[in-house]
Amino acid sequence: MKLSNEYAWIIPLCPLVGSSCTGSLAFFFPEATIGFRRLCALFNTLSLATAMLVSLALLREQLINPSIQQYLWVWIPSSDFCVKIGILVDPLTLIMSVLVTTIGVPVMIYSDSYMCHDRGYVRFYVYLSLFTASMPGSVFSPNLVQLYVFWELVGMCSYLLVGFWFTRSSAANACQKAFVTNRIGDFGLLLGILGIYWTTGSFEISELCDRFVELEKVGFVNPIFANITALLLFLGPVAKSAQFPLHVWLPDAMEGPTPISALIHAATMVAAGIFLIARIFNLISMLFPAMFLISWVGGVTAFLGATLALAQRDLKKGLAYSTMSQLGYMVSALGIGAYRPALFHLVTHAYSKALLFLGSGSVIHSIEKVVGYSPDKSQNMFSMGGLRRYMPITGTTFLLGTLSLCGIPPLACFWSKDEIITESWLHSPFLGLVASSTASLTAFYMFRIYLLTFEGNFRTSETNWTDFNNSPLFSRSISFWGEAELESSINKINENAVSVQYGVAKAKSLFSADLRDSKKSPSTRSLPKPKESGFAMTVPLVALAIPTALIGLVGISFAEKTTGFTLIPGWWILPFHSFEVSKYFEVLSKILANSSGSVGLSFLGIIISFNFYGQTNIPDDKTDFTRSGMVYPNLVSSFGRFVQSWSLNRGYVDYYYDISFVRSLTYFGKSVSNFDRRIIDGFVNATGASNLFAGEGIRYGENGRVSYYLFVLILGIILLIFLVNIPPFP
Repeated sequence: MKLSNEYAWIIPLCPLVGSSCTGSLAFFFPEATIGFRRLCALFNTLSLATAMLVSLALLREQLINPSIQQYLWVWIPSSDFCVKIGILVDPLTLIMSVLVTTIGVPVMIYSDSYMCHDRGYVRFYVYLSLFTASMPGSVFSPNLVQLYVFWELVGMCSYLLVGFWFTRSSAANACQKAFVTNRIGDFGLLLGILGIYWTTGSFEISELCDRFVELEKVGFVNPIFANITALLLFLGPVAKSAQFPLHVWLPDAMEGPTPISALIHAATMVAAGIFLIARIFNLISMLFPAMFLISWVGGVTAFLGATLALAQRDLKKGLAYSTMSQLGYMVSALGIGAYRPALFHLVTHAYSKALLFLGSGSVIHSIEKVVGYSPDKSQNMFSMGGLRRYMPITGTTFLLGTLSLCGIPPLACFWSKDEIITESWLHSPFLGLVASSTASLTAFYMFRIYLLTFEGNFRTSETNWTDFNNSPLFSRSISFWGEAELESSINKINENAVSVQYGVAKAKSLFSADLRDSKKSPSTRSLPKPKESGFAMTVPLVALAIPTALIGLVGISFAEKTTGFTLIPGWWILPFHSFEVSKYFEVLSKILANSSGSVGLSFLGIIISFNFYGQTNIPDDKTDFTRSGMVYPNLVSSFGRFVQSWSLNRGYVDYYYDISFVRSLTYFGKSVSNFDRRIIDGFVNATGASNLFAGEGIRYGENGRVSYYLFVLILGIILLIFLVNIPPFP
């Protein structure tokens, strides 16, 4: 079936309609929505699946007849200022559209099982559909104004989803932190858009580069102003894609549901920043100072993210810092002009990271059934271990994603990461060193995550917290819009506990039984064991494992070029039938031979990780870097403690931000408040008090005697005459 590009508007419209219909139904008929909650989820999933099919059909047509087409409608008509809305269809937009939809559909299917017990189930799908509509909306935007509108909508959806469980103070603080941090970047982006319009007189993306070149030839463009404008535009991706120094919101965003973490870290929010740089790459590539700074911001972010992930205890936060590091790779590649490898890595990393986050959600979901809801336990890797025996599908797919992110051939991330490392060495030895060392660190911490989670013995706490956590007093039931159901919890307590004495006696018996059970030997202790997740959660894992293994092979450049810049740079997907199989394997073998250095570094990181964490009895989380039997145990122990302190304290960036900005702004706010209360309010209050006292004083002068009034009148007239007749100063 042949589908015209003019139907690309269906892609963002389908999830938008799903979100609007479900949200309206939930708002006006909340009770009825609860009964049809699974149908609402199915409707939203089918809407996004329709968008996915349209994206794949358009991509197929693009493979046959590559083209760039725009469909525009006038939005703001004016004689000297006209803004249009519409869609821009080219290879980049279709690649991003396919990426968002093919990851979004498995996430929605996965969410049905993951969120089925949450009272905010329907609200979650409303936000999720709006999120998946916002990203294609920004992707297909033909001008910077429309792109900025959808850019802000992406930020709003991330705020809603990160703070989905807003009754928790940690989630509320996390979404506020993400919102404020991204407002800094978005303000810079807005200034950059205004600077672009002031320079070129246009918001249209397709016209910016040509107009800039023409104006530069006639000497109209100030190079300093142009570079400042480019860096202001880059400030938006710095915040959105968690680049240093605005990366601080990303680990806190793990407070949201795990499916949202998968979507944010793979295909939507953080990918929006990389997409924006790629969209205006033609313009930025002509400004060398801006490109130089972009490349080093990406390099620093990649290395910093890798070091911060080295000793994380929280499973999701370790993956979050991994995302930060890989995004640094992409930004650095764009900064050195390696457009094609950067977009290639965006695609390969997206599938791998979506698989890893959904795998972590499967693990957390299973562990919570053992220990109850406790983030300190259910997400702490040192409380896991040995899960591969109990969760073989999750363990196998997680290992596949881990190997891909480590850069092990022939999995997806190997091909793109190796190109970035090669281009970095060709551009700058320092950037090459940063990229290579980051690759080795990535292999170390990713296998650390896998080994602590899936290998060894099951290390969950010996005390069974399930019954205690599921008691009515500790119920985590949340109503549709998120408020805690205190009344229902009280009713449950009244129903289950006949008296206070009965409840106390039951608690004592449970505690005594747990204490006796904890004193038993491991062989006699009866604890629940984790189980493999259900069908609805394992099918998306298997589905994402396929592109994680194979998508890198699709992106191999058979022309044996690592870079290329044409009218539509970055179009690497080529039809297989145009090449012979022998040629295909010849190119593969040549690439593998040339990439032996990066693969060797990855294996070095894996070997070191096995040396520390490949043992049966993993040490606890306070001494995980110390191990006896080493040649220099004290040196290793000291360095390990430093690495732990650096990683767990987030590189002290948040600490210095707190000193430099939070405390100073708090002090400034208190100073302004004190000035307002004591000076401004004091002056106003003093003026009112003086008028009051003056009025009181004058009141006593009103004695009713006419002679007294005449005396005061004559005295006043004499004073006025005297003042009028005073000679002026010489």
